[in-house]
Amino acid sequence: MNFGSMRMPALIACTAVPAILFTSICLVAAATHEDQKIDDNFQTLFDGKTLEGWNGDSKVFRVEDMAIIGGQLKEKIPHNFFLSSQEVYADFELQLEFRLVGEATNAGVQLRSKRIPDHHEMIGYQADLGQEYWGALYDESRRNKVMASPDKDKLAKVLKRGEWNKYRILCEGRHIQLWINDFQTVDYTEADESIAQSGLIAVQIHGGPPGEAHYRNIRIRKIK
Repeated sequence: MNFGSMRMPALIACTAVPAILFTSICLVAAATHEDQKIDDNFQTLFDGKTLEGWNGDSKVFRVEDMAIIGGQLKEKIPHNFFLSSQEVYADFELQLEFRLVGEATNAGVQLRSKRIPDHHEMIGYQADLGQEYWGALYDESRRNKVMASPDKDKLAKVLKRGEWNKYRILCEGRHIQLWINDFQTVDYTEADESIAQSGLIAVQIHGGPPGEAHYRNIRIRKIK
C-alpha cells in the first residue's frame, strides 16, 4: 500500500493553514479515525425500520420512530413476550437505549438465552428493567431469582424514568457486567459451571398491567 499517495491531499491542504490550525486539524482527524475504528467493531442488530432479523409476535412488538416497542397501554398484558435475535452469541458487548412507559411496567434484555419449546417463555440471564429491578441480573425461568443487583439509591441518581437511558452489557466467559447510563449496576461471575454461556439475545415486555418497553440503537460487538 502506498501510504504517501494516500496522505498527499491532506498534507497539501494543511500547508495553506497556520501551524497551530494544522495541529488542530490533524488531532481532530486522528480522533475521528480512532472513533470510526471503534464503531466498526459493532454490528447493528436493529435497522430502525423493520423487525428483520428478529423472532417474536408481531402483534405485540412493532416499530415506531426508529424504536422497537413491546406491549401497549390499553389492556393488561397476559404474559411475558420476547422478541429474540436469530443468531446465537457467547462473549459480547451489547449497547442499546431503553425507555419504559406506564406506571408499573417491567421489562428486560435476555442474554445467552433460549426459547422454551411450545411455550411463551425464555430461559436465561436477563438484564432487568422496571419496578424494583432496574439494573439487576435476573435468571429467567431457570433459577428464577435475582443473581446480583445495584445500590438503588446510587442508581436513582442517574436513572431517567420515562426517558431514554443507555444500557451497556458485557459478557466475557462467566463474567457478566451491566451499566445503566455509565453507572455499573452488576459485576457478576457465574459459579455454576452447568449454566450455558451462549444463546440468543432478546428484548422483553413483562406480563402485567398495561405498559410499553421501548428499545432503540441496538448494537453488538462480538468478543473472540
